[in-house]
Amino acid sequence: MSIEVKADAAWRRLHEAATAPYKTAGQFAWRFARGKLGRDPVFRGLIERGLIDERHRRVVDIGCGQGIFASLLASMGVMQSRPGQWPASWGKAPAQVAYTGIELMSRDVDRAEASIGHLQPRPHFICADMCSTALPACDLVVILDVLHYVDHAAQEALLRRVRNALKPRGRLLLRIGDAGSRRGFAISQWVDRTVTRIRGHRVSPTWGRTLPDWKALLEGLGFEVQSLPMSEGTPFANVLLVADLPDTQPTP
Repeated sequence: MSIEVKADAAWRRLHEAATAPYKTAGQFAWRFARGKLGRDPVFRGLIERGLIDERHRRVVDIGCGQGIFASLLASMGVMQSRPGQWPASWGKAPAQVAYTGIELMSRDVDRAEASIGHLQPRPHFICADMCSTALPACDLVVILDVLHYVDHAAQEALLRRVRNALKPRGRLLLRIGDAGSRRGFAISQWVDRTVTRIRGHRVSPTWGRTLPDWKALLEGLGFEVQSLPMSEGTPFANVLLVADLPDTQPTP
């Protein structure tokens, strides 16, 4: 007889498992991981909507920070393998992933290595500029709240490189702030700058786009795009763009 697994209880277990390794890197790393994973709706949203599935075995995380997404993926694989822990409504996640995280800030990479560098398969962290570092062939690319740090030309160039790295039927999960929602976008930018300062990083200019402009850019690169609100419980104007490549890739 199958046992119904409650999603809220499962999420609490997953949150605990994914954040516990950060204790080894100190209180800041652990508290940041717990707060980010617990308060940001995108992580649970990705899982509950089945946006990460069995096909996504090679993952590139651009702007990975201290590797929270890598820890979440590893904990998902372990939890799914244990009877009575994984809700059927969440769908099938990849059992293991080959993970590559790209992050400009060396302190974040150090925290990632200190916390989850021992995981198997071992995550690969690269301290480099996302605009110039090579992207490995992959099934899934994740870019959360990062592209607004570079200008419009650099955004398009990076997305073109992402498209070329993804295999046919590959997926890009891109969360952006909708500049068409002025109040929510302004609040998200203020919070973003504040968090950047707290983490000890330099605050840079930002470049936004409206949601229709983001969708047009991705569609022009050959992606099929759907948009999902992804700011539940927050005052932000965040939108998750789920961009899929068809079976064969055009070359715009």
